[in-house]
Amino acid sequence: MSVNVKLNGMNEFVKALKPNVTMDDVKRIVKTNGDRLNRYMKEQTTHAYVKGYSTGDTASSINTEVRDGGLTVAVGATMNYNPYTEYGTRYMSAEPILDPSLEKVRPQFLGDLDKVTDK
Repeated sequence: MSVNVKLNGMNEFVKALKPNVTMDDVKRIVKTNGDRLNRYMKEQTTHAYVKGYSTGDTASSINTEVRDGGLTVAVGATMNYNPYTEYGTRYMSAEPILDPSLEKVRPQFLGDLDKVTDK
């Protein structure tokens, strides 16, 4: 279970970059915010999993993978039960870690991208 964020309009984005900004700067923003998402997801496991059966396996399974030459980062938990804890089942309530973490990181990520573009 991972989150992928896709930016549509890459050509327009590249044209909107400030003159002194390089794609390496953009890649650094993507990597930095991917790492932040990873940390927040791990932190969120201590708040979401409070029913007494947490072993720390989910937190240790959360990883970050840089793709597309650094323009994409995938962050996710790899335990086979993570979709059930994230979204719940008919027998248990959801214990989300992905959506709350994404909502925490999203404003900073978008703000960082705004800083490097002429809008």
